[in-house]
Amino acid sequence: MKEAYIQKQAIIDEIKDKFERAESAVVIDYMGITVEQADAMRKKLREANVDYTVYKNTLVKRAIDGTEYEKMAEVLEGPSAFAFSYDDATAPARVLNDSIKEFKKMQFKGGFVEGEYYDAEGITQVASIPSRDVLISKFMGSIQSPIANFARVVKQIAEQKEEA
Repeated sequence: MKEAYIQKQAIIDEIKDKFERAESAVVIDYMGITVEQADAMRKKLREANVDYTVYKNTLVKRAIDGTEYEKMAEVLEGPSAFAFSYDDATAPARVLNDSIKEFKKMQFKGGFVEGEYYDAEGITQVASIPSRDVLISKFMGSIQSPIANFARVVKQIAEQKEEA
């Protein structure tokens, strides 16, 4: 009896730690997918540095009780899988959303992104936000274009002055 309690407490502590370190945590209902689909999804999540684990709802509820993540307890019914990201806040939602579209199964239940709770619809919207790297490269491209144009104009002016 005492050994079972110690094991459960270790899992609760692990869950608490994951929530505290995570930039985002997304919970899904994963029912209906095959083993092959689950393996493919896990591979994509690993490639995106997302920690994907299935926990018992009761243990998660205990872990988040009294914390800023307590609101998530409202959606913890039925099968639940959790995806945590420690560096890219939108990665779990993006990768899981791709799998939901591809397999036409599973659904978001809710989640936290940078300390803010989102319901299933909100997480779906978060999934449409590009990764930080994509946003940075788009930003860099947008500021490089005017600079490159300016450099070309200056070069043309210099060339015209040389010809004259």
